[in-house]
Amino acid sequence: MAVTTTDARPTLPALPDPATDAVVASGLLPELAYAFGGPFHFLLPDAFDANVHGMREVLAAAGVDGFVYFAKKANKAAVFAERAAALGAGVDVASAGELREALGHGVRGEHLVVTGPAKDPRLLCLAVQHGALVAVDALDELDAVITIALSGRVRPARVLLRVLPPAQPHSRFGMTEQELTTAVARCVRAGDALRMEGFSFHLSGYALQPRADRAAHLAALCLAARVKGLEAGRISIGGGLPISYTDADSWHTFLATQRPADYHAGKTFRTEDFYPYHSPLAGAQALAALLATRPENTGSTLADVLRDAGVELLLEPGRALLDRAGATVFTVQGVKDRDGYQLVTVDGTSLSLSEQWFNSEYLPDPLLIPQDADAPAGTFPASVGAATCLESDMLTWRKIPFPRRPRPGDLLLYPNTAGYQMDSNESPFHDLPLPPKVVIDRTDRPRPRWRLDRHFT
Repeated sequence: MAVTTTDARPTLPALPDPATDAVVASGLLPELAYAFGGPFHFLLPDAFDANVHGMREVLAAAGVDGFVYFAKKANKAAVFAERAAALGAGVDVASAGELREALGHGVRGEHLVVTGPAKDPRLLCLAVQHGALVAVDALDELDAVITIALSGRVRPARVLLRVLPPAQPHSRFGMTEQELTTAVARCVRAGDALRMEGFSFHLSGYALQPRADRAAHLAALCLAARVKGLEAGRISIGGGLPISYTDADSWHTFLATQRPADYHAGKTFRTEDFYPYHSPLAGAQALAALLATRPENTGSTLADVLRDAGVELLLEPGRALLDRAGATVFTVQGVKDRDGYQLVTVDGTSLSLSEQWFNSEYLPDPLLIPQDADAPAGTFPASVGAATCLESDMLTWRKIPFPRRPRPGDLLLYPNTAGYQMDSNESPFHDLPLPPKVVIDRTDRPRPRWRLDRHFT
């Protein structure tokens, strides 16, 4: 339940996470903060494993052939590629650097899918050489893939054709129906130099019905392509599976009560720009609900449509596989008193919490870990600023009602940040080093085992 302080400031508590709680209770975080001398991220790869298994269990329960790719853009850490390789899962990459990283950490070439617009020729060459699946975004890109395949003839190029969704006609991704007709004809002419394995799409937002409708449409496209002699047995629906950071009551209470006075400098945000921090169906549950959705004009569930068409479902989740897979820790450097609240400055920047890319901020309440466990308790509202010279560099504009007054040397832990927050927007501004990533391999012991992540670059 949402807790309202005596001065009626809304809170947004994160859902309980025993693994993060165990790390906090171990006393390890102050030692790491001292050792690194700056902010850091810690990663919980066991959560990643559990999320992959959850997706697979849903597919199996629905009787649907499927394959899970981890969208690497959601977090650069090597450990998640390592875990994907160990689990026999795939990785979704969109650059030559991401492809090399995935290969270097054990992911098989045929378990890579290459997405993104107007792909670099070097990336396409690497993809074809290693047998990766390429989601082709345009006709000229298809021609480039066919040329590469014909010139090397080491193995056939593997492609999906990316479809422009009618609901997003102004998207810069995907091909129109007319372009798809041309693309299918070119795939037929390419012969055995090319394996056209099916179609793909990506949709913004998290609504299930439009995804089910599009998936059913792509299954029909596969059936039509098979008539022309193409393999066409797979469709990719991308990501778009939400997660929940907080409970329903907390989220709805927050939306109903938050106002400009709750933010430093009267900052305002449009509620529609906030990530939906609560979803009634999240992660694997959202996938189960999607498979049970009835696409328009079919009379069947999406799972039935896929089974009847003999089509394999490809998923490329990022955030949904990283749910509860890490957190971010800053050290308090200074505290100023303002009109009824404190202004806290920490030893890092808001670029390590990347939600401001979306004209928003990361809303789940940070956890204060005081140096002095005997510090007086109470309600101490505080906003959190960064160690830069920019007025706009705020980690948290909202006045968080902390249970103790923040003091220099205390730690602030931002929960559940592995999905997109850690490094999507990172920058060594002011020559500040990028926060290191610490892998917590064991949380079921009094002193968790940890190591630095092995990201190559």
